[in-house]
Amino acid sequence: MTPTPTTAPTPVLRLLGLALALAAVVSTLVLAFSWPAVTAAPDDLPVAITGPADAVAAVERTVDEQSPGVIAFTEVEHRDAAVEAIRTRTAYGAIVLGEHPEVLTSSASSPPVAQLLGTVATQLEEGVNARAAAAAQAAGAPTAPPRIEVDVVDVVPLAETDPRGTGLTAALFPIVLGGMLGGIAISLSVIGANRRLIALIVSSSVGGLALAGILQGWFGSLQGDYWLNAGGIALALAAIAAPITGAVALVGRAGIAVGPVIMLLIANPISGAALPKEMLPVPWGEIGQWFPPGAAATLMRELSYFPAADTSFPWLVLASWAGGGILLSIAGHVRSGDGGRPNVAVGEAEPDDADPQPSRVPVLSR
Repeated sequence: MTPTPTTAPTPVLRLLGLALALAAVVSTLVLAFSWPAVTAAPDDLPVAITGPADAVAAVERTVDEQSPGVIAFTEVEHRDAAVEAIRTRTAYGAIVLGEHPEVLTSSASSPPVAQLLGTVATQLEEGVNARAAAAAQAAGAPTAPPRIEVDVVDVVPLAETDPRGTGLTAALFPIVLGGMLGGIAISLSVIGANRRLIALIVSSSVGGLALAGILQGWFGSLQGDYWLNAGGIALALAAIAAPITGAVALVGRAGIAVGPVIMLLIANPISGAALPKEMLPVPWGEIGQWFPPGAAATLMRELSYFPAADTSFPWLVLASWAGGGILLSIAGHVRSGDGGRPNVAVGEAEPDDADPQPSRVPVLSR
């Protein structure tokens, strides 16, 4: 009777190594996605201010004493200039001083900052009335002056279909995930540099149209021009997918790590989609805007709510990543003969973009 073969147990060292590796992966995921939110704190939030010089100086001094380093004031000439600063996204809000003081906010720009400015409005109202009461008492007025109310005006509010901005914030993750999956799928299943480029363009374009239709036409999370939003999403998908296909073409299957490591673990948490970049640890908030997730989040918000804002930077960032990925694919094609097919060794040539022709085997006659 033939004995049944048995499988040797896994060595203890290999088991311990696997357990430690899995623990490291989980710890990295928790750190990447939790660290920005846990350490978030406002720092030098740009806010416009206008009014009499003495009142402006008093408010700036008071705010800096109560919340040092939180707000960076920019003095403007009048209320219209303050509104323009908000609409062009050079300021998150504004304080308008005078006979009828106001605090201008923009929930579409950042709900957390709008909430912070609402607290500033309460503090401003208390300070204004305290100074007015002290001045009346010093002048010997028989009665207290009428109470001054500070109005809070949302200059650029969120849409009624997305009043808390959750849909706009959540829209970034499917864009990042879709771009990653597209890049990985193209790298593994499409052979030929030209075919990969065509697949990248088609998948990104169709994805942009579909996601814009869902996020704008169905959920109402995006506003503005549908075709412009679709173009922005399509470019974002290409900017995330192209570096993956380019890296795979250049170094082989190891290039797939570009998606999970760079786009998901590094760039996505510092994208500024949920929190403004000024609330992220310095300098990561600014760095995040140079990656596709951050540029995409900024572009989607500005296309939806801030048509007067200058969107050239996020467009340029996305185009640069997409173009850079395409250049990597070309470099891989030149190096290996067709961009480094993932199922062959690095540097080994694979069939070119032309349809392979069946080889003709000569028939030997006897």
